[in-house]
Amino acid sequence: MARDEINAFLGSGTDYQGKLNFQGAVRIDGNFNGEVESEGTLVVGKEARVQGVLRVGQLVLSGRVNGEVYASEKAVLHKTANLQGDLVTPVLVVEEGAVLEGRVTMSSRAPETVESKNEEIS
Repeated sequence: MARDEINAFLGSGTDYQGKLNFQGAVRIDGNFNGEVESEGTLVVGKEARVQGVLRVGQLVLSGRVNGEVYASEKAVLHKTANLQGDLVTPVLVVEEGAVLEGRVTMSSRAPETVESKNEEIS
C-alpha cells in the first residue's frame, strides 16, 4: 500500500492510548494501546507495538500486536510480524518468519457470533 493511500499515520516514537475509529487506511509505526474499529485497512509497521482489541476490515501486520484481532476481510502477517492473541478472519496470509501465538478462527463472523456458536455446541 502506497503511503499516499493512507488517511492517517501514527509515526515512530508516537505513543497513543484510547479508541481509534477511521475510514480508509491508517498506518501505525509507533506505540498504540486501546481499541481500533474500522471497516478499512490497518497497517501495523515493523517498529510498531499495538496492544488491545482490533476490529478492522483488513490487517496488514509487520510489527507486534498483543490482543484480540478481528479482520472481517483479510489478515496479512509479513515475515517480521508477531501476533500474540486471538485472531478471527476469513482469509489469512502468513509469510515465513512471522510469529503467531494464540487461537486462530477462520470465519467471517463477528467474534461474538463465533463465541455464541461455540457455546451452543458445548
